Amino acid sequence: MSSQAQINPLGYASIELRKDSGAHYTPSILSDFVASHIAAQIDLSYSTTIKILDPAVGDGELIISLLKEVRNIWKGKNIEVHGFDTDQNALRIASKRMQEEFPDTPVFFSNEDFLDYAIQCGRNDLFSQKIEKFDIVIANPPYVRTQILGAKNAQRIANIFNLSGRIDLYHAFLLGISMVLKPGGLAGVITSNRFMTTKSGGCVRSAIINEFTIIHVWDLGDTQFFEAAVLPSVLLLKRKNGNETYRVPGFTSIYSTTTRVEDCVVANVLDAVNCPGIIKTESGQFFEIKVGLLDHGQSNDGVWRVSTVNSDNNLSMVRANTYCTFGDIGKIRVGIKTTADKVFIRSDWSTLPKDEQPELLFPLITHHVARRYRMDESSTPLFVLYPHIFINGKRTTVDLKDYPNTSNYLEKNRVTLEARDYVISSGRKWFEIWVPQDPNAWSKPKLIFRDISEEPTFWIDLNGGIVNGDCYWLVSDTPDHDELLWLALAIGNSSFIEWFYDQSFNNKLYSGRRRFMTQYVEKFPLPQPDTELGKEIIRLAKTAYSKALSKELGIIEKELDILIWKSFGLSNEEVSR
Repeated sequence: MSSQAQINPLGYASIELRKDSGAHYTPSILSDFVASHIAAQIDLSYSTTIKILDPAVGDGELIISLLKEVRNIWKGKNIEVHGFDTDQNALRIASKRMQEEFPDTPVFFSNEDFLDYAIQCGRNDLFSQKIEKFDIVIANPPYVRTQILGAKNAQRIANIFNLSGRIDLYHAFLLGISMVLKPGGLAGVITSNRFMTTKSGGCVRSAIINEFTIIHVWDLGDTQFFEAAVLPSVLLLKRKNGNETYRVPGFTSIYSTTTRVEDCVVANVLDAVNCPGIIKTESGQFFEIKVGLLDHGQSNDGVWRVSTVNSDNNLSMVRANTYCTFGDIGKIRVGIKTTADKVFIRSDWSTLPKDEQPELLFPLITHHVARRYRMDESSTPLFVLYPHIFINGKRTTVDLKDYPNTSNYLEKNRVTLEARDYVISSGRKWFEIWVPQDPNAWSKPKLIFRDISEEPTFWIDLNGGIVNGDCYWLVSDTPDHDELLWLALAIGNSSFIEWFYDQSFNNKLYSGRRRFMTQYVEKFPLPQPDTELGKEIIRLAKTAYSKALSKELGIIEKELDILIWKSFGLSNEEVSR
């Protein structure tokens, strides 16, 4: 029974319900890949009885793939298969498959939560020493994010496994596996690649490095092995036993590319994981494969990236020519979040009678007007009712008595606004915007950018607009840094920054889209602003802003691109070789 063919093998009412449960069953091609790499690392000195665990059994695909790989290697040894799953129907199907294919192999499946078992293993007392541990773990943990787990469950898991930020259930599974694996034991884990680059994944990255010897990491990017929007990775790990000789782990990344080749065609991307370069699959897709070493910077919780000799040399050149970073200009903030947009944000305020139009309306900037250098001003503008001001160095709310139209409008919507219990319980006034940000900063020149975009989209606002929560924004800490905003505008829209992003963070979504989040953008480099090159880049960035609506913009951008690469001691042609 192929997991690819069995899109909904366990009879969920809908695929959406199965996805919400975190169940993404493993296609056989991927389970075979993981099993083969585990088998290649097997120590034949294992004890007579080998205990294998799948902590989220599903339909049993992973276990079956592994047993097919090892049955010839382990002749004369006893094999026990153990597994957990909270879905009883899944265990029934997995048990039937095991009975059909490996009738002589003892199977011990439990209809319970693996994490409860892992917690018992992690206890430092006499009871925990009696809990069974395993020689090999093969797993595809469920992917369930905080909002689906629920706040209480998420907090409980976070406390037990010492996690922070926006946790996912697979974070806890990764740490739980370290608790149940014997010293020297092997683990092959399919999991989302998000933990490699997100801030919330820092504690997971650190724990993996502390508890395991990492043998190899495969970031499978947008290869679409699952029908859900999951970007998978495979981790090959060995539980530390205190006798390890450190070796830098291998790292392979595979992402779709617009570059076309016709002379390297493979049945699927996994057939070419050891061949760096551009490949074409028989289905007509193109992928770039990078093969190198795992680099996590100077700290165990650092972002994971693939390191090659060329990429490291080029990044060293960038560092040598970096004056400061975007984060040195000022704090990068997300836009406002009203949590009641229908009340606060409208495009039809002007249709209200004059004596009913609120006095506190300000232009709102959203991703809908996003365009490089200067926002699109042709669409119908949105305005936000913004009841916050800055007095004596502090953000506060306006006195509604001073704004009668605003007061009347808000009163008409009081029931809706007061339904936001979290606003009231936090000691805030009922008419406040939940995340208003700094009212004093809106009038300053702002660098704004989209969160998710195939190509970077940065623009400058000089008109005092308020930024919505679907964008990020940056103002300079001091007037002396205002010129740096223009330099950042040019760098942010360049092909150089796309290359830098991919080399440094490599957090791509489907179709080549990138996440331009604070933790990445604050590290974007700026070249020396006071050199002839730096001054010319700033001048051209201002020209690009003023010519954003003209045909001349394309010519200016090409000129800027050449200068920006040159300012960092590189050229686009060199790094593309």
